[in-house]
Amino acid sequence: MLIIRSNTSNPAFNLATEEFLMYNKSEDCFYLYINAPSIIVGKHQNSLAEINVDYVKENDITVIRRTSGGGAVFHDPGNLNFTFIMNEKQGENADFRKYTQPIIDVLQSMDIDAKFEGRNDMTIAGKKFSGNAKSYYNNKILQHGTLLFDSTLPNLSQALKLNPLKYRDKAVKSISSRVTNISEHLKHNISLQEFEKRIVDHVRTLYAEAEVYELTAEDIVAINKLVDEKYGTWDWNFGSSPKYNFQKGIRTGGGHVEVNLEVRKGQIENVKIFGDFFNTSEVSELENMLKGAPHEREKIRELLSTVGIEKYLNNVTVEEFLEGMF
Repeated sequence: MLIIRSNTSNPAFNLATEEFLMYNKSEDCFYLYINAPSIIVGKHQNSLAEINVDYVKENDITVIRRTSGGGAVFHDPGNLNFTFIMNEKQGENADFRKYTQPIIDVLQSMDIDAKFEGRNDMTIAGKKFSGNAKSYYNNKILQHGTLLFDSTLPNLSQALKLNPLKYRDKAVKSISSRVTNISEHLKHNISLQEFEKRIVDHVRTLYAEAEVYELTAEDIVAINKLVDEKYGTWDWNFGSSPKYNFQKGIRTGGGHVEVNLEVRKGQIENVKIFGDFFNTSEVSELENMLKGAPHEREKIRELLSTVGIEKYLNNVTVEEFLEGMF
């Protein structure tokens, strides 16, 4: 087994590293990393429906899609992430217990009553401190999980806050759960670094052949290529979202404006704009211009800056209209 510790808090690089190890290393791997503030959404989720868009933008929080299913999770420097990448045929390990047990062992050795509960969670006193997900490739399994050690929990709830009335879709919805930090249950205070060391030491007792591995220059080049072509792109992080309907009404300087969108794979397929505004050109022209555009704020802003929105929505600014689209 290769034990690998990331040297960066870049979430795109760390998620790309998981994929790289899965597809390119024949050895079993145990990978640890800590991300800068970010939201990691499940493979099948509608990214925009899982996040508080305004909060994410204001706080410069990165949104990254992972290759495994499950719900959206918030990462920050108080959250340690662990990944087992193991040679194992799909179906041999039907649940999540095998690769969460080492974490539970460590916590129980610290006199913390940690448990595996539900489909894929680890809990303390009924509160969740870890969510886990998995994916398969070519007789290999990747199972990864979060470990809330000293995370800023109010930021977690704000970043994942969503308005269920704004989106209607068939994507998997994140389940709101009561959460807790591991640090709140320690009998004796230790740092996140010490907690991580205890996990690594325990894994090394379970896998006698385990050795520390440093990513090579060639590895890093390949991982950065994955970042450039996949994990750092809007197409992957937002464009892979399933088809959804979006509806939002706002008050503007020109009156009430309601925007209705149908979006597939991140692109706007249909648009209808309603309201009590006035116009000098047919609103259908604006609707047609928006069809085919990505449902992404900056791209829409760029498009609207070229069309003279005031012709279609008198006394409505580009920024006001953008508020109605997100």
